Amino acid sequence: MNENTPARIGLVAATTAGRRHADTLAAAWPHARLVEGDSVADALRAAWAGSDAVVAFLATGAVVRVLAPLLGDKRTDPAVVVVDEAARHAVALLGGHAGGGNDLAERVGALLDARPVVTTATDAVGLPGLDTLGWPVRGAVAAVSRAILDGEPVELVADADWPLPALPPNVGPTGGDTADGGYRLLVTDRVVPIDARTAVLRPPSLVAGVGASRGVPAAEVAELLHRVLAEAGLDPASLSCLASADVKADEAGIRSTADALGVPLVTWPATRLAAVDVPHPSEVVRAAVGTPSVAEAAALLGADGRADATLLVGKTASAMATVAVARHAPRGRLAVVGLGPGAADLRTPRAVTELRRAAVVVGLDQYVDQVRDVLRPGTRVLASSLGAEEARARAAVAEAAVGRAVALIGSGDAGVYAMASPALEYADERIDVVGVPGVTAALAAGALLGAPLGHDHAYVSLSDLHTPWEVIERRVTAAAEGDFVTVFYNPRSRARDWQLGKALGILAAHRPPDTPVGVVRNASRPGERVHLATVATFDPAVVDMYSVVVVGNSDTRLVAGRMVTPRGYRWRS
Repeated sequence: MNENTPARIGLVAATTAGRRHADTLAAAWPHARLVEGDSVADALRAAWAGSDAVVAFLATGAVVRVLAPLLGDKRTDPAVVVVDEAARHAVALLGGHAGGGNDLAERVGALLDARPVVTTATDAVGLPGLDTLGWPVRGAVAAVSRAILDGEPVELVADADWPLPALPPNVGPTGGDTADGGYRLLVTDRVVPIDARTAVLRPPSLVAGVGASRGVPAAEVAELLHRVLAEAGLDPASLSCLASADVKADEAGIRSTADALGVPLVTWPATRLAAVDVPHPSEVVRAAVGTPSVAEAAALLGADGRADATLLVGKTASAMATVAVARHAPRGRLAVVGLGPGAADLRTPRAVTELRRAAVVVGLDQYVDQVRDVLRPGTRVLASSLGAEEARARAAVAEAAVGRAVALIGSGDAGVYAMASPALEYADERIDVVGVPGVTAALAAGALLGAPLGHDHAYVSLSDLHTPWEVIERRVTAAAEGDFVTVFYNPRSRARDWQLGKALGILAAHRPPDTPVGVVRNASRPGERVHLATVATFDPAVVDMYSVVVVGNSDTRLVAGRMVTPRGYRWRS
């Protein structure tokens, strides 16, 4: 089951067909179960009470009539998806964003071959819902969301560049005329006035450092913390964590305060805290715990120990507790995304999610064209032509370094002869990096050829633009002598037309003449072509830069026109 699928899913069905569809979901999701009752209405009420989400194989009207009296808060009510008798539609009825109903409808649809029906306005038009960004949002959320949807000007005011997803052109620093009652979207950790046209996103910018005497009551820690934040005009919803010394990791009063706030407690060794320059060191504290500062030093270190925080509130003490608060600079987000070999259905759902989360997409122009249809309105696209790999990598890192959400795209898997390597050479500690694996060209080609990669294999790029031929030749020789199935990337171009023949000659010296060689051109894209030959008969002229060449090992053979490399299982002998 996908990590985003609710943990407990109650299934309710009234007919044989409905139970059959429910069985399909239960077989796929271990935590989904059919809920029974004296009546279908009783079963539905029981599923509502005991589940995180409900999938009902019933009429929509019947579900509405039963559940209407039970509705409470959309943030806590279970998600509800309704599926018709023929499993043609999966309707996200309740809990679209907050409860995960829209996502669940998509997953139910995928399993039952049903069409997901999502009526949440922002999802329907491809805009990010303010309550889907993972940050607390307060104020006139519905009104501002409607203004964004309707194309009305919405003024965006942010304390810093946070890695928000793409927002449409009507949302921006000069989006709304607030003097005339325009709409505003604020991104701030400060307590600000909120009216009927203002929504506030709370970024995770604050860290509260906490020190305490042994046995400190949780009420004292919580009261001090909230008082300190209130006096500084800071909102507790922007706390990303509480931080303290390792010796306080089991302090119940601190830990329960973190739990009540819904944030983690991060602790640091005394030696690390002692290395932080603070304005109010204490020799008394040093003698007690081995560092002159707990609260201030821990607040500045935060969750990851980066040195980019500003101390907003110095240590403030009560009888048994001490609190300090620091603001941490935004971390940019760089998703390095592999798009797969080209076909949309070989693009992973995670890749699509990251593309829709990004405010900036950087990539080769032909790859950008493959994904324009999944980008959110307002996404800024930085496309460039073939050969500008380093410039693309630098551009993506530069955008992420100032706090933006960036997706750097490449074909296949971004870490295999693609953009991950050049980008991560430049990405520093200011950036959170997310790697999104993709179906590589070798895997796409292997699936079309049969099972050529069934045993040990080696990938070798024959491009000598960045690697001297002497190095490439040495690697090909090693693969030949090791009897590896060998996959050649960048095998042949107009300017490099001899390297493939040379490499095949090296392999031929260590392979039987009838060793299969497969070529796949444009795997999963228009013009796909598969060519089979042997080491003895192979003609390099059939290969170009859109091709992948797979040379078998000494055991690879053709079976019914497919390349097969045996695994060497014992039962075969």
